Amino acid sequence: MFDEMQVKIFKALAHPVRLKIVKALAKQSLCVCELNADVEFSQSNLSQHLKILREAGVVYSKKEGLRINYYIRNQDVRKLLDVVDQMIIRQIEEVNQKIMV
Repeated sequence: MFDEMQVKIFKALAHPVRLKIVKALAKQSLCVCELNADVEFSQSNLSQHLKILREAGVVYSKKEGLRINYYIRNQDVRKLLDVVDQMIIRQIEEVNQKIMV
């Protein structure tokens, strides 16, 4: 079951639109209308992506007045993004070092 949960999280983060959503939410909470301004899909498509992220436990929503705001569920998601960024930076550095040799 633990492995299945890991796979669900990684699958949720693997889609370019969902990754873009998570990166935006890592900076601040946003409502669907604000997220929709940042992606090139319909609101219904965006809602489907948010549903996948919610089901994976990556984000949660909270109704605030007339708006439904989305938040990163666990701050470790930010750490995960940072780790991946560092992996990419190291890979780029390794490639650049090989080119210079």
